[in-house]
Amino acid sequence: MKKLIILIAFAGIAFSARAQYYETSALKKVTEAFTNYYNGGAYRAVYNLFTPAMKDGFPFDKATDYFTDFNKRAGKINSREFVRLEGLYAIYKAQCERGTWTIRLAVDEEREQIFGLYVFPYKDSDLPVIKRNATKLMLPFKGEWDVFWGGDTKEQNYHIIYPDLKNAFDVFIKGSSGKTFKNGGRTNPDYYAFGKELLAPCDGEIVLAVDGIKDNKPGMLNLAYGPGNSVVIRTVNNEYLVLMHFKQFSIAVKQGQQVKQGDLLGLCGNSGNSSEPHLHFHIQNVEEQTIATGVKCYFDGIYVDGALKKDHSILKGEKVRNK
Repeated sequence: MKKLIILIAFAGIAFSARAQYYETSALKKVTEAFTNYYNGGAYRAVYNLFTPAMKDGFPFDKATDYFTDFNKRAGKINSREFVRLEGLYAIYKAQCERGTWTIRLAVDEEREQIFGLYVFPYKDSDLPVIKRNATKLMLPFKGEWDVFWGGDTKEQNYHIIYPDLKNAFDVFIKGSSGKTFKNGGRTNPDYYAFGKELLAPCDGEIVLAVDGIKDNKPGMLNLAYGPGNSVVIRTVNNEYLVLMHFKQFSIAVKQGQQVKQGDLLGLCGNSGNSSEPHLHFHIQNVEEQTIATGVKCYFDGIYVDGALKKDHSILKGEKVRNK
């Protein structure tokens, strides 16, 4: 069954309840409506719960196919249990006619509308636990880059609130002026990172390669598909390396392909949830991002601010390059 992943249109959405660890009245109201409409086969009514941005990214015919497929596999939802909040999503354990499922909902509580939704079979705690990478990694680029987000605190790394992204890095290139661009930064080629080669950090198998997503104009975001053009590599140790925001039509690998460390993956771009050309990189414990947990990432022998460091996890503000 295909998993519905609608990445989020943030503008104008109320997030005040996201710091809480209980089911708010608005969240409960929307979830009950979703459950009742779904159980009654009223898919148009479910669709009408979506925000306009979600409707744009997930048309009614696709939504109908999705809920029909879910119904065939799971049946009606007999009961549901609020589990916790993860970032912008509320997690529910749903007892269905044919098994137990996880339902993840992101709700604009002010407007009482759904802006993120996906479902998958429920698992208690049987996912692999990986605290850090076992595979030796090089940085996935040539030359010296600057770490914009990286580290274990919110000040260093906004990704930490998301279970799958919590150990992610964002890196770009600064020029001699200290800026990431020249000529005013109005076009992507103005940015020093745009079009730079991105490389395989280690040997592995390509398990996902997405190309064809348009590059954004600087300052704009594509929230319909947040990763943009992207590549996922599975290592021999079953770690999943995720690289995002490649340049449109630059992906040089295909799903199922074996790559060696240093092989060209594609070119740095500005696609997906990206406001300027940069590389997003993280490791997760399973391939499916919706149930993944981020893995702490260390690189094997790199230069950090001009000094050689071994087994180093990069931090916000550092300048980094390979040996």
